[in-house]
Amino acid sequence: MRTSSGLTVVPDSALADAPAPHTLLVPGGPGTRGPDPRVTAWLRAHGPRAERLVSVCTGAILLAEAGLLDGRRATTHWAYCAKLARDHPAIEVDPDPIYVRDGHVSTSAGVTSGIDLALALVEEDLGRDTALAIARHLVVFLRRPGNQAQFSAQLAAQTAHREPLREVQQWITEHPGDDLSVETLATRARLSPRHFARAFQSETGMPPAATSIASASNTPGASWRTPPTASRRSPGPAATAPRIHAPSLPQDPRHTPAEYRRRFHPAQSTRTTPAH
Repeated sequence: MRTSSGLTVVPDSALADAPAPHTLLVPGGPGTRGPDPRVTAWLRAHGPRAERLVSVCTGAILLAEAGLLDGRRATTHWAYCAKLARDHPAIEVDPDPIYVRDGHVSTSAGVTSGIDLALALVEEDLGRDTALAIARHLVVFLRRPGNQAQFSAQLAAQTAHREPLREVQQWITEHPGDDLSVETLATRARLSPRHFARAFQSETGMPPAATSIASASNTPGASWRTPPTASRRSPGPAATAPRIHAPSLPQDPRHTPAEYRRRFHPAQSTRTTPAH
């Protein structure tokens, strides 16, 4: 079989001869846009016999065509969530998380999200230490939780038009543990705190504090410091600058310090019996 990238894959046996699978994994790709009726029929017949159903990216479309997602919550790549929901109203399509687990059925948003889901399955079967070793070998996080949004705050924010503000955006991303107060960032942009705060919000669609917190929340091991208010020092122009407090920002339970400590710290000398 030749893939869309030109790579030829030689199977060990014919699909018709495959035994009942433990984990049936359905990848995505261009072939899912117009599913082959033979593949859909095979999934419809063999999917219910699998102990675990997993899809990566638009592989969820094939599971949906086979009726294996009806009555379940699922996700797929954000660009195809609307189509999945429109074509299969019996499915509760959630376009936000990077992967969704509903009983023995798991669906992921995209190719890299499939890595996160795979690590979750490895942790379930073989324990956290094994999953952590694999993640370190792959140089990836262990692990982004499934309910993390497909779009990070940095991606959701617009890129500033002016070069000084773009440089500040980049600096925030690269230095999440540094002083990210409005005054410090304004100094880097060579603007007054009042002017900087207004210009940053206008050009990126986010206040500086929201960008700073998002940068820290997406960096393992970063300090969780609330950006200071615009000014707490002597009276003057900066004292009347917009004050930005963390409590005024939307609080997302997916981005808590406890969640990030849990995600990036190894298990505490516990041994998990591998699943068979």
